Amino acid sequence: MAEPANLKFLRRLVTTLTMVMIAGVVLIVALLVIRLQQPPPSSSELVLPDTIALPDGTAATAFTQGPNWYAIVTAEGEILIYNRATSRLIQRVQITVP
Repeated sequence: MAEPANLKFLRRLVTTLTMVMIAGVVLIVALLVIRLQQPPPSSSELVLPDTIALPDGTAATAFTQGPNWYAIVTAEGEILIYNRATSRLIQRVQITVP
């Protein structure tokens, strides 16, 4: 007994979609393996300042850095941005939460 045309089309469509999904999973796993085998960033890329002079009465809660600056988030709700080369405070940003 021959299959109806719609059923044959549906069977081929499901088979094709299954193959595409398997290929996608294999590709994602391969990319993860390649990415995780790369060495971590060298310590020269993660240079932290030796000391940071905070204004009196401030307590640091977070630290972040950019290519030529670093920033300290304080418990008082302020972001202090320092020049990496001179370690001088270059900007203060007050955090306001509505």
